[in-house]
Amino acid sequence: MRVLQVVKTVDGARWAVDQVRELVSHGIEVHVVLPSMHGRFIEQWRQTGAQLHELAMDLPVRRPWKLSGLLRSVRRLVETVRPDVIHSHFFGTSLVLRYALGSEHTTPRIFQVPGPLHLEHTLFRNWELSTAGSSDFWIGSSRCIIDHYLKAGIDRERLFLSYYGNCLQPVRSKRGALRSRLGIGHDVKVIGNINYLYPPKRHLGQSRGLKRHEDVIEALGRVLSARDDVVGLLIGSQWGGGHSYEERLKKMADRIGGGRILMPGHMASEEVLAAWEDFDLAVHVPASENCGGVVEPLQAGIPVIAARVGGLPEVVIDGVTGLLVDGGDIDQLAEAMNRTLDHPDELRVMARRGQKLVTHMFDVHRTAAEVVGIYRHLLEGSEAPAFFDSNAYAREMVA
Repeated sequence: MRVLQVVKTVDGARWAVDQVRELVSHGIEVHVVLPSMHGRFIEQWRQTGAQLHELAMDLPVRRPWKLSGLLRSVRRLVETVRPDVIHSHFFGTSLVLRYALGSEHTTPRIFQVPGPLHLEHTLFRNWELSTAGSSDFWIGSSRCIIDHYLKAGIDRERLFLSYYGNCLQPVRSKRGALRSRLGIGHDVKVIGNINYLYPPKRHLGQSRGLKRHEDVIEALGRVLSARDDVVGLLIGSQWGGGHSYEERLKKMADRIGGGRILMPGHMASEEVLAAWEDFDLAVHVPASENCGGVVEPLQAGIPVIAARVGGLPEVVIDGVTGLLVDGGDIDQLAEAMNRTLDHPDELRVMARRGQKLVTHMFDVHRTAAEVVGIYRHLLEGSEAPAFFDSNAYAREMVA
């Protein structure tokens, strides 16, 4: 079996690297299209065993005159590789493939959808669906995504579920290293998150950032005003370059937190898992999300509060693996923070369940086997993999 995978970045999407490596171990001949042979994860890509091709296949929105030449290059690449399945991981790359090959192309094309954002907006949802032909299929990386496509009228038989797996590594750090670096006492409770700072997308009507750091800062302010043994810690730098949004958030944090909401900036990905050890509570309340932002703290056994949006409730199951709050409700978020501080043992039990859930749910060996099963279903007619039920898996722990 020969598969052509398309990725739009070499600096992110580590989950795609892990998936491809596992697919190769299953005996699949995998070809991967990357935008460059330089970047943060290029050495990891070289070690997957896949055949790499260089072509920037994301939709050239800012340089539309480049589109016709790009479509010709895509057609030449597909004719050269002659894949049995084409598998794209991004909105822009999926549209480019469909425009290049046309709706009548017979090779199965899979769009593994990394998040629900484009589906939450009518224009982008309709744009994507209007380009699909009879050979297009979708792998939702959460049940939330599957539900969006079902509501849009896509047949259930064309939809599959597979969460993006990772090679989850056990945390091997000792608590206290990050606290010492930042001058935080060992008896102080640390609440916050580790996320990129995404500025508001004004064209989508957003007045606050995608990850809603503003909401976390406001809720932290209410908690800090009543407690002396708590600090807020928001780690991360502004996404996409620039510093204006990051500086605005820092000023807000200083004004509301009086110096007790720390924003130390960027942290390398290899440091993140170790850093979670110094948190007492992770808070992730974005406006839109798939399953990101909660897996790593749960892997580290840290209690989590998350917004009831996107795929987050599939990981943070309310009262079982963590606590859920309504997005944008500052009062509810502050109350949940206080509950965690008042009942730490209760939340630690939930975190241990969450740790067990994410270790199984996002195990790349399990998720890659699902993807192989989907390929075989499309090419050979074998039975499609069953949908993983995280809710049932987690609730078995409390039965």
